[in-house]
Order: sequence, then structure tokens, then C-alpha cells
Amino acid sequence: MNKGNFTMPGEAGYEKLTLQLAKRWGADVIRDSEGTTLSEDILSSGYKIYSTICIIREHNEFAALHPETRAQTFLTTPFITAKGESLEIDLLDSFYKEQFEINETEKALSYLEVWDRSEDKKLAQSEYNYQKGKVTVKTVPFHLYSVSFLSYRIWEEISMYNHVTNSWTKEHLIPIDPRLPVAREYLLSYLDKWTKAHDNTSVVRFTSLFYNFVWIWGSDERNRNLFSDWASYDFSVSEKALEEFETTYGYSLTAEDFINKGKLQVTHMPPTKAKSDYMKLTNSFVAKLGREMVDIVHSYNKKAYVFYDDSWIGLEPYSPLFKTINFDGLIKCVFSGFEVRLCSGVEVPCHELRLHPYLFPVGLGGAPTFKEGGSPEKDARRYWISVRRALLHSKIERIGLGGYLHLVEKYPLFVDEIEKITKEFNQIKELTSAEKSVPILNKIAVLHTYGSLRSWTLSGHFHETFMHDLIHINEALSGFPAQVEFINFEEAKKDLSQYSVIINAGASLSAWSGSKAWDDIALVENLRRYVANGGVFIGV
Repeated sequence: MNKGNFTMPGEAGYEKLTLQLAKRWGADVIRDSEGTTLSEDILSSGYKIYSTICIIREHNEFAALHPETRAQTFLTTPFITAKGESLEIDLLDSFYKEQFEINETEKALSYLEVWDRSEDKKLAQSEYNYQKGKVTVKTVPFHLYSVSFLSYRIWEEISMYNHVTNSWTKEHLIPIDPRLPVAREYLLSYLDKWTKAHDNTSVVRFTSLFYNFVWIWGSDERNRNLFSDWASYDFSVSEKALEEFETTYGYSLTAEDFINKGKLQVTHMPPTKAKSDYMKLTNSFVAKLGREMVDIVHSYNKKAYVFYDDSWIGLEPYSPLFKTINFDGLIKCVFSGFEVRLCSGVEVPCHELRLHPYLFPVGLGGAPTFKEGGSPEKDARRYWISVRRALLHSKIERIGLGGYLHLVEKYPLFVDEIEKITKEFNQIKELTSAEKSVPILNKIAVLHTYGSLRSWTLSGHFHETFMHDLIHINEALSGFPAQVEFINFEEAKKDLSQYSVIINAGASLSAWSGSKAWDDIALVENLRRYVANGGVFIGV
């Protein structure tokens, strides 16, 4: 069976292990991973090289000189009960102090809002006072109050996670926001020098681009994860972004447009007009600057791939603007079949799956992997079985791993398992490239608020969204021999005769069911017409 089509992590200091496993696993590419480097022996070994770059971190010196360029987010305090006519609220008391710092510039403080949540009323500035991280509020006894404010993110969240998971001890990396011209020009210059210096690199692997999905940590170790949403745009906000929004759309955004009565603008709820417009603004910015960066990489005759996770916000691979960035490939980490289809449906020349488990001591859920109590070979097989069924109906050119290669030395069964998986993948690829799977139905449509923009996904991995009916349906469809399209409610008012089945699944007020979209009689009439003409509509 053919070898190749496999990307494996290498590691300086483990050259012999790297090259032995490259041969055994049939690798044709060796990559670095975050926290590792490749030695000259590996770089000159004859394998193609992926070099990883997270463009918005590793710039602490620049961030110190230009603190205004640090990435930001809106935060809100918990609702606090006033027991008298005055209340002092410490803004960062409930948040992880190493992650956030209040933005105290005059412009940023103009966005600060104090709310009486009992009456759903924003207080006038005369009713509160901000001083050194605390707000003193004139209150009505036993009403609930909260404060929303702009905060700098002073520790990039993936770096923060790796410190905790992999016991890193190096300095905390600060994320910077390229919206400000000084940051944009610096990053473009940095990328040019970095790419030029990587002579042996075949592919520049962007660990996404500029904005991480929201991941807010709390001060209490027993409740560290306060909020996470893989598709949220919270971490892309800044004074500059808010100014550009007003110029572009003719109306202004406030903290409450993001905070939403403390519930935040979660992906599972239908987006407001303000959120939809803000997503479009961010997508446009990311696509334009992303194209400039890809052009730099191409100018050195290297390919540019992007990782469809981590700092992917605004990238939107299923938006019309994604193609304008001109990436040569897209890499998606996968646990499940729906993520295979999510990757394969993007219009790029090369689609690559980054398999689980990571070569980390513990997995994303915190369970041991490459440490005492872990069985990484069982994890690898379990995830592969979920992934494999979707490969029969997907255009995937490559698979690979990431992490610290030295961890596999004590796990020979894992090494055996990856060897089996690489052979199975190449067998499937050979069979499916020669003959496509035969569909047993015409097109199936999945109907929800986002339509094609959120093809195949909701907001994260299966274990993060298992409580939603639709993710189970997506997973079932991922291995089903039929073409699947994702449509929104405006599209559902048009001709639907091309679809054999239309599926709508979700809680009644969610983005996945459509919520108030069903108040549109034209939508209901058209779907009734579709069913009357022999179409199948499934509601869950």
C-alpha cells in the first residue's frame, strides 16, 4: 500500500526517534509543534518541512512598547446584590488575574456600563464612579447590579492552556491585535523576515490567524472555565474595531451588544443584527490582512496552510471571502466524522486532518493520555473509527499528528496503532480517488439560522456540544452516502425541489431550530408546498 500523505511532529534532541518513526509511519512531512524545534539533522533529512507560526504571539517586547495593541474583550462582573444604598464592585474579582487587565484609557472607559439588572436599566454616569479597578454604585437595596468593561488579554489562551497542561515555565505570551496600523505593519514585517529565515520550510503552517475563540477563565480554581464558545467573536473587539464598525454600518455598538444581560452572544442563539454585522466586519478585516500575509509566504515560493482551530475567528472558511485569502491548504483537528466533512467541504487545494490524541500528557478533556493511567493507542483507535466512516465521502489528502514526539517512546502500542491508521488512510484514499461513493438519496438539506456559514459544525467538538440534537444528526450524516448542504431560512423560502430531505433540529429558541424565523408565513407556506410535492421534512 502507498505511503506518504502523513505529517508527523519532529523534535530536536530526538533525531533518531524522529527519523525511525518517519520511516515506519510512512511520513513524507515533518513539522515542528508549539514548544519544540527541528534540528539541522531533521531539516536536512530529505523530508518536506512544515513550520508553525502563531502570528499574534511571541511579541512581548513589542507589546511592552505598544500596550495599546494588546488584544481585548468585553467582560462583565457577576450580578451582585446590593444590601444598602451603595455598592463597591471589584471588576476583576471573579476573573483569572493572569489573563486580564482592565483597559483604563479614557476611550475604553467610555464603553464601561453599569446595569441595574433587576430593572434592566443602564445607569447614568452620575450614578457610579470608577477608581482603580473598582466601581462604586448608588444602588436600590436588594437590586442586582453588574458592570461591563473593556479588558486587555494579557496571556494568550492557548499558551495559557499549554502552561497548565504541559507544565510550561516560559514567559506568558501576550496576544496582539493587528487592527491598529502600528501592529499591522509590525506583523507584516515580522512575517517577511521569519519566512525568509526559514530556508528549509516547504509549508508555512499558520496556527490560525488573529483572533482566538473566547475562553474566559475564573479566579476560583474549582470553577476555572467561566465561558468558552468556539465560534464566538468576543476576543476580536477593540476601540478601533468599534470605531470602524460605526463608520461602516452607520450605528454604534455598546458593551451590552456583546454582554447581552450577562448571557453573552453565544453561537447557539440566533445572532442579533449587531452581531451579524460585526461578524461581517471582522471577516472582511481578517480576509484582507490574511491575503497580505499569504502573499508574503508565496513570494518566497512556499505554500501557506491554515489551522482551522484556535485563533480562527473571522477566518470563516465557508464564507465567500475565504477564497480570496488564497490559502493552499487547510488543517483541521478531528475527533469525529462531522469534522472530517467540515474540513473537506472547504475550497482549498489540500485538506489535512490532525488526528487525536495530541502527543500531550493529557487530552483536551483533562484525562491522562501519555502519562500514567493513559491508553493512547485505545484513544487513537476510538477516534479513528469515528473519523474513518466520513472519509468514504470526503476529499481529504493528508492526515497527521501534533505534539511532543518523545512521549511515544514508552507507548509502543500507540506507535503500532498509528502505523495501522496510516496504512488504512492510504488504502481508503486510493479506493475513493478511483471511485466515488454512490449516493442513495439526492441532496439532503440541514436548515438552521447560519446556513452554509456553519456547515457541519455548531460550536466546537462533539464532546463540547453533545447536548444539542443537531450535532448527533451531523455526525450521523457525516458517514451517510448523500450530498449534504446547509441552508438558512431565507434560502428555505426559495425552490427546494432539489432536496430529498430537509432536516431542522434544535431547541425551540436556538439558532439551530430558527426561533422566530418560523413567524414568517412565507417560510411555512413554502415548506408545506415542498412536503405536499413529495419532499420529506424532519423536525427534531
